[in-house]
Amino acid sequence: MLERMERFFDTLADWIGHVCGILMLAMMLNVFYNVVMRYFFKSGSIGAQELEWHFFSLIILFGISYALKEDAHVRVDVVYDRLKPKNKALVNLFGAVVFIVPISVLIATGSTEFVLEAFRSNEGSGDPGGLAYRWVIKAMIPLSFYLLLFINLGFIIKNINAYRAHSRPAGEA
Repeated sequence: MLERMERFFDTLADWIGHVCGILMLAMMLNVFYNVVMRYFFKSGSIGAQELEWHFFSLIILFGISYALKEDAHVRVDVVYDRLKPKNKALVNLFGAVVFIVPISVLIATGSTEFVLEAFRSNEGSGDPGGLAYRWVIKAMIPLSFYLLLFINLGFIIKNINAYRAHSRPAGEA
């Protein structure tokens, strides 16, 4: 049962990773367009420049969940790499519950009023020619941290499975 749940969360995180990859490609094309327009045609678009940081923000905010699934997050690997798999699973469980959950809840709930205020005021770019509806990109902050909480559940399940697998006596399946 837990293995099936782990696969579900891994599949969802992989999907997020693919979306981030597409966003990265879109951001690179947008940057290329901006550079060509600026240096070859002495023209440019403030909206296109703002779109760069919108793409970048989405890649970072949603890429956090994918990085967790890929075990690419920050950790003191000098110590961690020397641990047995069972102890690595315990460290991961501790970190997921003690660090990821509270920070995710704090940011997700704490940023909600920030987003609502931007929505109520219909916040847009302060620059002429900039992008409208800035509240949409701001809304991705709590959404991405709620998603991180959800993906963290899969990370917890994965480490419970790893702990259980390495806790069985040799020869037991």
